[in-house]
Amino acid sequence: MAPAAAQVRIKDITDVEGVRENQLIGYGLVVGLNGTGDKLNNNVFTRESLIGMLERLGVNTRDQVTNLSTKNVAAVMVTAQLPAFARSGSRIDIAISALGDATNLTGGTLLVTPLLAADGEVYAVGQGPLSSSAIAARGAASSVTRGVPTSARIANGATVEKEVAFKLDKGNVLRLGLRNPDLTTARRIVTAINGAIGAAVGRATDPRTVAITLGGRDPIDTLAAIENLPIIPDNEAKVVIDEASGTIVMGANVRISTVAIAQGNLTIRVTETPEVSQPGPFSNGTTAVVPRTQVQIDDQHDRKLGILNSGATLRDLVASLNALGVGPRDLISILQAIKAEGALHADLEIR
Repeated sequence: MAPAAAQVRIKDITDVEGVRENQLIGYGLVVGLNGTGDKLNNNVFTRESLIGMLERLGVNTRDQVTNLSTKNVAAVMVTAQLPAFARSGSRIDIAISALGDATNLTGGTLLVTPLLAADGEVYAVGQGPLSSSAIAARGAASSVTRGVPTSARIANGATVEKEVAFKLDKGNVLRLGLRNPDLTTARRIVTAINGAIGAAVGRATDPRTVAITLGGRDPIDTLAAIENLPIIPDNEAKVVIDEASGTIVMGANVRISTVAIAQGNLTIRVTETPEVSQPGPFSNGTTAVVPRTQVQIDDQHDRKLGILNSGATLRDLVASLNALGVGPRDLISILQAIKAEGALHADLEIR
């Protein structure tokens, strides 16, 4: 039996079909900046947006366009996630990012900004003072910046104006989507659901989907009864390598056939330390630079050959490579070579 620590709840590895977030986006203006906003001469969209906003408020600035030189306004893009079942009047967080050449949004206030979904409809409206943890200080000869001062957030900064039409309590079939598709995991979920309900109501339609036939049962009660059932998920053997950072992540199911591993490099180091040669007193000699070259060769003779027997596990691989003194960068090359030789029985994913 697998250890209990390997068990997870069904709700932690699946999503209910139709229960999802929706992305919202909007374009707005941030005002009240301390001279760190957009330059209106360089950003036509900021200038036109400012003029349009003032005209809607009854201020005519068309005749004074050339005199607009404020640096306290910035054009921004506003994004948000509309949660599932968000009702009209509820509040959601929004993120604000500078669109023009503004250098700092700290201290600004977002004006009323409609937030649209992919269907072009307005689902929320955002407004409020910006909050940013970034710090930017500039002097005559140096500057210090921590974080990204051109991005900010407003907690509960948008009000939901329109709901996404979805009724969870309607319908006769519920579908659970596995976040990591796997046939074995889907089958274990079906077994757990059928055992808890006492009837064959669940079935796996594919590696990602488990369908639950309600048969007159209440959908909410059914989900509440099964979402906390413990499951032991099964994962494919995979090795993920991030070459940029040297990060290596290996799954517990990785297996290796019998293979011998040797790791070592020939390093030649040439050091130049020229010396100055002075002529003797009252002589006719001249000062000259005498080269001094030191050559060192490191063939890493203390490296050893490691052998992994057939069926070696992740623990065996790591222990053997650690014994060879292999670092993450060298380990990447070794794993690629083992995979090329056909001894690594796992999917090698390089990012």
